[in-house]
Amino acid sequence: MTERIERLKASDAKEAAEVEAVCFGAEGWSEQAFVDTLKLDYAYYLCARLEGRLVGLAGARLIAGEAYISNVSVLPELRRRGTAYRVMRELLSLLEINGAQAHTLEVRSANRAAIGLYEKLGFKSEGLRKDFYTAPRDDAVIMWKR
Repeated sequence: MTERIERLKASDAKEAAEVEAVCFGAEGWSEQAFVDTLKLDYAYYLCARLEGRLVGLAGARLIAGEAYISNVSVLPELRRRGTAYRVMRELLSLLEINGAQAHTLEVRSANRAAIGLYEKLGFKSEGLRKDFYTAPRDDAVIMWKR
């Protein structure tokens, strides 16, 4: 089974929304949110495909040298196999080629696995947004890679 990392296209929006729904429930992005975002010339989104199936994705918006990473999701049954790391590494490289000098994201404080992944990629915690998430309520850790 070979995993491929490729650009996320508008035609992938339905599959991307399905992955987000599995990962984040009602907080996940809708198909229309992906369609709208992928039209932006400053949006950079990649996906991981395994045997043709979209199994994970990561994306960001890049404005004035700062990349805001808005989405990182991998199907639960395929986590802890390096998919998120590979997609994020490719995304960070793509963003830097296109002028990113800093990257930021928010992550649930309870999501220790994701925080560990981001630290492995060079992100550092620089703040907290109290009660940022609902269902369940949680703080957001603000992380930066400069």
